Amino acid sequence: MTAKPTKSDLRAKLRGRRRRLASASPHAAELAAQHLPLGRLPAFACFSGYHAIGTELDPSPLVRRLARTGAFFALPVAEAAEAPLVFRAWDKRDVPEPDLFGVPAPPRRAAILHPDLIICPLLAFDRRGGRLGQGGGHYDRTIAELRAHKPVFVLGLAYAGQEVAAVPSEPHDERLDAILTESGYIDVRKD
Repeated sequence: MTAKPTKSDLRAKLRGRRRRLASASPHAAELAAQHLPLGRLPAFACFSGYHAIGTELDPSPLVRRLARTGAFFALPVAEAAEAPLVFRAWDKRDVPEPDLFGVPAPPRRAAILHPDLIICPLLAFDRRGGRLGQGGGHYDRTIAELRAHKPVFVLGLAYAGQEVAAVPSEPHDERLDAILTESGYIDVRKD
């Protein structure tokens, strides 16, 4: 009998996979942005992206496409290790400031926003909306906090090759509403 792989085991394996996918698919971000069916998204007045770290799929082409809708744009900021992320308005004229983990972020003076649509990075996803992140729980805490106050649509952005049969799930894990890859848009099964 073999033990089920743990989230830590999967993370190590999937980081390597994502590096290979990034190298093999340099235009994946642009292709993914082209596949987004705007008409299938719920209405949103504010959306968030992220600053790609390492081989995370770059959300910039998708952010540019969504910005053309006129919605406000925010970036996540880690201000405390165990707290939900804060979303601050981003203006391309601003000089980014590193957040708690050194990720470039909007300056502290930028307005705090509450996105209706979150573009979320990941290491792996499944068709039920399971998401494997980096392991800090930041997005799970953040999404749970936002969803406690209003509907929030979470769009996972990934390489198609990051799909797995099933992401190990725990009670605190927040599900994706859809996934966007260079191969297309995936609605999450609600069953």
